[in-house]
Amino acid sequence: MDLLTTASTVAVSSYAVLSTVYRGMQAVYSQPENVTPPSESLFGSDRWPSVDVIIPCYNEDPRTLAACLASIANQDYSGTFQVYLVDDGSGNRNAVIPVHHAYEGDPRFNFILLRENVGKRKAQIAAIRRSSGDFVLSVDSDTTLASDVITKLAVKMRDSMVGAAMGQLTAYNRSDTWLTRLIDMEYWLACNEERAAQGRFGAVMCCCGPCAMYRRSCLLSLLDQYETQLFRGKPSDFGEDRHLTILMLKAGFRTEYVPGAVAATVVPDKMGPYLRQQLRWARSTFRDTMLARGLLRGLD
Repeated sequence: MDLLTTASTVAVSSYAVLSTVYRGMQAVYSQPENVTPPSESLFGSDRWPSVDVIIPCYNEDPRTLAACLASIANQDYSGTFQVYLVDDGSGNRNAVIPVHHAYEGDPRFNFILLRENVGKRKAQIAAIRRSSGDFVLSVDSDTTLASDVITKLAVKMRDSMVGAAMGQLTAYNRSDTWLTRLIDMEYWLACNEERAAQGRFGAVMCCCGPCAMYRRSCLLSLLDQYETQLFRGKPSDFGEDRHLTILMLKAGFRTEYVPGAVAATVVPDKMGPYLRQQLRWARSTFRDTMLARGLLRGLD
């Protein structure tokens, strides 16, 4: 019994020490570097890259989807961008079609209606293969973007070695319940400590799906690996964002965090959906982090 007590005490104490060191290192490396911020004039007036905004959508609330599309339509971007909304076999398609109709007269908007639900990954790929922009911005259908998000992410992507960049996430419905307020705090810490610290090394481990930009040339080179990922012998249907980020890092590209590119996403307001979401994310973290074991040696 004494041996068990001692072992338990050592284990708990070791975890506490390692956790404290980890959080301390995050706090140190998350501090902004003393460098001149990149200028948005780095692209000439005729040199801004083209961007494709891809939005997979499944059973989204029409009002939430309308807010998402409005935030994209109102982007203040000097280059050209196209929007590809992929309806992934939604059961409420009749309810969201009027939202589509509101943008039928906008030549930037394209709508892809899949006959059946195939999952986020294949919905993304359907749009990627129909588009041709220099950069691909992945946006969740329950997310609204600040008007300068495309510009700020595109400026970060000016370095050809950057394969992906993510923006800062906030909770769109943070004032709804105590849980949404806590999730908003969790997002702030995850973005401005964890992702910011990882970004110092050009190695953000997960460019989150609500607001992540990819370089098309890098993305196309990894598309087969992304599409055919298996988990326990079956096609994977979770963890798309983390897996794609790890593939970028393994291929030698940098992944970055842009705190000024702010996106607000709807978060769970009840414990049941929140716990299911966290379980899904935890599975992805443990699975895909194993793929990143050899990456640490290459970080600078």
